[in-house]
Amino acid sequence: MTELGRVHVDERWDGAGGPRVRSLETGRENPDRRTVVIVPGLGALGYLFDTLAGCGPWARSFLLDVPGFGRRPPWSCPPELPAVTELVTRWLETVPAGPVVLAGHSTGAQVALRVAAERPDLVRALVLLGPTFPPNLRTGPGLLLPYVRTTGHEPAGLLKATMPYYRRAGLKALARFVRTAQEDEPEKLVPAVACPMVVARGVHDAFSPQPWADRLAAAAADGRSVTVPGAHAFPYQHGGLTAALISGAAKQAGVLSASRP
Repeated sequence: MTELGRVHVDERWDGAGGPRVRSLETGRENPDRRTVVIVPGLGALGYLFDTLAGCGPWARSFLLDVPGFGRRPPWSCPPELPAVTELVTRWLETVPAGPVVLAGHSTGAQVALRVAAERPDLVRALVLLGPTFPPNLRTGPGLLLPYVRTTGHEPAGLLKATMPYYRRAGLKALARFVRTAQEDEPEKLVPAVACPMVVARGVHDAFSPQPWADRLAAAAADGRSVTVPGAHAFPYQHGGLTAALISGAAKQAGVLSASRP
């Protein structure tokens, strides 16, 4: 057990029809059958700790260590978007007691979207935080300018929160992860999402530009687009706000009472 501020967090390992999956859990004592599951971007958990802590007071909440960069190899699955999607799906079939509020950031948003589109029975509400990649960013050279535009607006402590995970992963695995994410076509999956969906992006996020977020939200049966302060990694600097976005999606889906703060 560890603490995020004053919030108790348990480390757990669960079988998911294969290698065990590590996750961080809080809000376990919550008596209601509400569950939040958060999928990180590029396998880095550290910048999402505050978001996890913010969800704990109203739901049993998990931050998944997928593909497993929180520990040294062997990882729970290959660092590829389809493999991570399959692993998260198996975990959702095994661990929570019923459908969840599913949130993902960056490449984790792509994973969350794929799960919600392919297995609507597992997801009550969907939150896409800084979803990547719009069509014009699906090549290596296309990422350079958005990188320059975005990184200047990221908070100074972000590298400290993410670098341990990237170091354990190594450049080869990270490049493999990004490449498979660039091959994804999220816009083709959104129409299959049956639950309420929120798409949120930072105002300075060139990896997830406003027209892209609006396009995804508009293609959903019950979607809305929100712009918040910050850049691509806005959950790191605004964990409370990010948790509020997730609770808002839960209220939209009827999972959480609309009167709850």
